[in-house]
Amino acid sequence: MSRAALFDVDGTLADTNHLHVTAWWEALRQAGHSVPMHAIHRAVGLPGEDLLDHLLGEGRDRTEDDRLSAAHDTLYATFFDRLPALDSASELLRVLARKGWTVLLVTSAKDNELRALRRAIDADDAISDTATADDVEEGKPAPEPVEQALELARVAPERAVFVGDTVWDKKAATAAGVTCVGLLCGGIPRHDLEEAGAAAVYRDPVDLLQRLDESPFSSVPA
Repeated sequence: MSRAALFDVDGTLADTNHLHVTAWWEALRQAGHSVPMHAIHRAVGLPGEDLLDHLLGEGRDRTEDDRLSAAHDTLYATFFDRLPALDSASELLRVLARKGWTVLLVTSAKDNELRALRRAIDADDAISDTATADDVEEGKPAPEPVEQALELARVAPERAVFVGDTVWDKKAATAAGVTCVGLLCGGIPRHDLEEAGAAAVYRDPVDLLQRLDESPFSSVPA
């Protein structure tokens, strides 16, 4: 029977969350918004419009959304040629693929950004498909991106495990009925991940890889 290993990308497989924080902080600053970096960090992982809702409120002037998002994208793109993969990220994906898991990415990253991230991770041979926020009406924390990944993998929720670093990942996976694993390398505290629904929490891809046989992945029979 098929099994699906679903992975967030930013902060989970690539050490990029704080680059997003910097890019959003500068984009917002240029537009006259003073938003603390810790608040931006907590919002990373949301699609752009939802992130701005979270940071500026739903009653904001939405006519500047496109300009803010474009500024973020331009600033973040300056890092494309040096995005850092997290240690053992590619090995983790390849080990799961060798064990018979269908590996999919579930991300809010846009096309150019996703291509840069995939180059950094360098594990395309292990990745079967990608579900992005552009494929659905609502991105994380809504369950639609996870449900889209399940459809692509043709597996039931109980045959999948989702790995991510934010509370938005946990909420999306839980709402879709998928067991979720948290990683601390994105900078979100263990308590927050567990409270949002993580069945287990690991330090980073290295830690998860070393403990794979005792992780929630071991609970899904081949």
